[in-house]
Amino acid sequence: MKITFLGAAGTVTGSSYLLECCGTKFMLDCGLFQGNSEMEKRNFRTPSYDPKDLDFILITHAHIDHTGLLPRLVQKGFSGPIYASEPTLDLMEIMLLDSAHIQEMEAEWANRKTKRTGGKMVNPLYTSIDAESTLSLIRPVTYEKTFEPVQGVRVTYRDAGHILGSAFIRIEYEEDGKTLSMLFSGDLGRPDQLIVNNPSIAKTPDYLFLESTYGNRDHKDESNSLDELANAIDYAYSHGEKVVIPAFAVERSQQIIYTLHLLASQGRLPADMPVYLDSPMAIRATEVFKKHPGYADKAMQDLIAKGENPFDLPNLRYTLSTEDSKAINETPGAAVVISASGMCNAGRIKHHLRHNLWRPGAAVVFVGYQAMGTLGRKLVGGSGMVRIFGEEVAVAAKIFTIGGFSGHAGQKEILDWVSHFKDTRMKVFLVHGEPKAQRVLSGLLKEKFDLAVHIADYLEEVVLEPDAIIESTQHPELARPGVDWGFLLKDSGGLYEELIRRVERVKGRSWEEQVDFRDRLLEVNRLMVALISEM
Repeated sequence: MKITFLGAAGTVTGSSYLLECCGTKFMLDCGLFQGNSEMEKRNFRTPSYDPKDLDFILITHAHIDHTGLLPRLVQKGFSGPIYASEPTLDLMEIMLLDSAHIQEMEAEWANRKTKRTGGKMVNPLYTSIDAESTLSLIRPVTYEKTFEPVQGVRVTYRDAGHILGSAFIRIEYEEDGKTLSMLFSGDLGRPDQLIVNNPSIAKTPDYLFLESTYGNRDHKDESNSLDELANAIDYAYSHGEKVVIPAFAVERSQQIIYTLHLLASQGRLPADMPVYLDSPMAIRATEVFKKHPGYADKAMQDLIAKGENPFDLPNLRYTLSTEDSKAINETPGAAVVISASGMCNAGRIKHHLRHNLWRPGAAVVFVGYQAMGTLGRKLVGGSGMVRIFGEEVAVAAKIFTIGGFSGHAGQKEILDWVSHFKDTRMKVFLVHGEPKAQRVLSGLLKEKFDLAVHIADYLEEVVLEPDAIIESTQHPELARPGVDWGFLLKDSGGLYEELIRRVERVKGRSWEEQVDFRDRLLEVNRLMVALISEM
């Protein structure tokens, strides 16, 4: 088995893995890269493969960082089946069409600007037609039911407890007369989340591909999330201002509505404070949640059975049209505004932030992960001034960060899940995480479970061989976004010359010292790319 890490390697977006075995070539997840401009350039590449050569694609869940490049592959010639759970199928229809619309609008905006400057016109990453063609290829699968997309490859989906319909995927195949297994965690959920079931427990695989988003920290106690959200609402309500909640349209928006339902039932949500779900995609996603109650956890099903659907909040208002969205900020007074995108890098949320960030007394509540380079990351990081639609906006609103709503397992929860795998011969690849989190989690997995751990890198290729050590077949640093060190350092007091001298000295040292120095340089490279993206 050969695997190429096409995304979510050293980052938390762009999840995609190319697998080759048994005479077949297929992909697991096909996500959009999100973040700074350098990262998003990767969306226009299809390195290491021709989409026409892929036999099928397996999808863990509907989030755009796991599905958002599918229409691009279809545009480039992929025509095989795409496997996903039924709720994922329905959610993908919403999310891919919305993503295509965004791609078309961004290309149109860029071309209007290009016309004025005489530059080269650009095409969208993909179009609505590409998204429609993608949807026709999706085939529904059922949890716990093993199937063979091609002869010799057996696939089983199990509930990952991340969002409605999310799955981790077990793949079994024959190699050298031996049955081997791989397990891709996808995005691993948390125990006792609202709406979804707890993550299932899996049989030990030979190779585990484990997400590491929160590998270096635990979440806040979820029981405090109710109080924290109530405090944000009280703060804005007492000042007659808005509570703006950037939320992912799928799962997180529904969790927030559920939480507001709980606050209302406790008398902690003012009855005269309207709640706007201002995201057409989140509104349609909420209808999908209503369509698939059987995928919800027992607590949710019990509420529905009693006629108490959390999504039927009395003061909840859906705003589908642009005019209704604009009216929210034109209407004075307190309100709760739930809008997408969750990282504030696109969509209506940017308008709400432009109208409310500068207002003392307003509240902005972050309830999810904010990737490097996004507007959300800057706000969470304490920026006092941000640029939105080309305009500098002062940050006077109070920023709240509530960790208890995260759909990703925290460090302890990841370790608890891994503890059910009893065979120390299992090899672990860490994916879907930033380097700092991955290094911490790697150390803990080795220390607690005596496991062999490898941190995957972008475009790295690994051949998995029975009973062999994990060994890369190419140098992953070749795939990294580069920094022109000469340009940056030649006029910086001799720093560039000193760097060259150190590189030359290390060349004569041991292989281990060279690898250590290389890794440190690559980490500095990463930090410089991130710093440049913030300028």
